[in-house]
Amino acid sequence: MRKISLAERRARLGVRHRLAVKAATPKEAADGVVALHATDPATVHLSVYARTGRAGVSDVERALYDERTLLRMLGMRRTMFVVDTEFAPVIQAACSADIAAKQRRHLAGHLGKQGYPENVPEPEAWLADVEESTAKALAARGSATAQELSGDEPRLKQQLIMAKGKPYEAIGNVTSRVLFQLAVDGRIVRGRPRGSWLSTQYHWSTVENWLPGGLTEWTAEAARVELARRWLYAYGPAPIADLRWWTGWTGGQTKKALAAIGPVEVDLDGVTGIVLPDDLDPVPSPEPWVALLPALDPTSMGWSERDWFLGEHRAPLFDGTGNIGPTVWSEGKIVGGWAQRPNGEVVFRLLEDVGAGTKAAIEAETGRLAEWFGAVRVTPRFRTPLEKDQSS
Repeated sequence: MRKISLAERRARLGVRHRLAVKAATPKEAADGVVALHATDPATVHLSVYARTGRAGVSDVERALYDERTLLRMLGMRRTMFVVDTEFAPVIQAACSADIAAKQRRHLAGHLGKQGYPENVPEPEAWLADVEESTAKALAARGSATAQELSGDEPRLKQQLIMAKGKPYEAIGNVTSRVLFQLAVDGRIVRGRPRGSWLSTQYHWSTVENWLPGGLTEWTAEAARVELARRWLYAYGPAPIADLRWWTGWTGGQTKKALAAIGPVEVDLDGVTGIVLPDDLDPVPSPEPWVALLPALDPTSMGWSERDWFLGEHRAPLFDGTGNIGPTVWSEGKIVGGWAQRPNGEVVFRLLEDVGAGTKAAIEAETGRLAEWFGAVRVTPRFRTPLEKDQSS
């Protein structure tokens, strides 16, 4: 069994995630990690900047909304990502379609049991009809906000009681749930945000209006094979459990996809991992590098087992539900965390000794990042102990 050392895994991470060898475009940055995590809008821009060393907000917006080489979509683990538009159909068939089926059942169930002031009779038929009407209204407009669509289709104002009987019980319109369903089905897409690039509210378009020809068709089986192959190149070698966690697949789906690839087992310091059969050659170590990665960056969140690059630093860098905050990296491992203060200063705290040269490189990088922010202030959506402490 081929043994792949910790140093080699970290070298692969630096090169293939475009942290040691920079990408030329936002699209290349996304391709390097398969998909950019986009739950927090700021993460997309900061992740691209970290991988290009120069891309500003306007460059990312151009790729997303003008050139449309990148697409925002719901994918693996029911999480929002920004992906290469050409690769979006693979994610849609490999992950999003399964999520869509589950969410449709949930929404129909809520409509039939938690409607307010009364339940919706025949909720499956009602939902299908409202979806069709909403999609037609959106096609007619070309682009629209949720508020505009609820004016065109009044049934989007149907209300649901959520968390009934609990202290946080709430009543809300079904608008966002229906748009979510249409999006995860691959029928509509999120366009420009309402307001600044930090907004989580978007204008919507039908996929045909946004992308000429729409999304190409893939079978679920072929798409899972292709997604597994792409993940293994970017994140391998790794245990099979990491792939299953990252995709959100069942054990059977994971096993079937890998059977078509025929990965090779390797020894990862006593743990069995897998790698693509044609990817066994060592990756040369890059020049020393440092990076400031944002909260929820795809590299930080790329594996379920993170000890090989995280070490003993979990407590200050994660919140209580498993979300990682802003991190400082050096040559393939996390060595600290960073934050932006109200005055715009970017500060960091090292969690281990890195030497004077590396510390100086990190200091220089914080200065460049502060210039990139300019007058903008960003607070991560999920706050972590180190980030909260350093930002004050």
